[in-house]
Amino acid sequence: MAISKTDAFTTEEIQQAAWAKALAHPARIAILKVLARRDTCICGEIVDELPLAQATVSQHLKALKEAGFIQGDIDGPRTCYCLNMEVLSQCRTLLDGFFQHLEETAPQCC
Repeated sequence: MAISKTDAFTTEEIQQAAWAKALAHPARIAILKVLARRDTCICGEIVDELPLAQATVSQHLKALKEAGFIQGDIDGPRTCYCLNMEVLSQCRTLLDGFFQHLEETAPQCC
């Protein structure tokens, strides 16, 4: 039986990489900021605030939702998005721990 390359990494490392990938686009960062300011909003409201087409915003919303950063409640023909504070908190804790570990274990350079 073949072993997947991801088997060589911890669950924590895989989760950190997935979250980093979901955040690795400036449009997604902007979307999270819009949702933080507005509490909840529909895709069209987000499109109004960004210089992107509706289809592009929808793709970014999908990536953020798959990563767990946002939630969407269906309201008739529309989806109302909001931040998933539990996942955002988990991400912050995990990434803070990661960066703290790097700072504590890395030798001084230059």
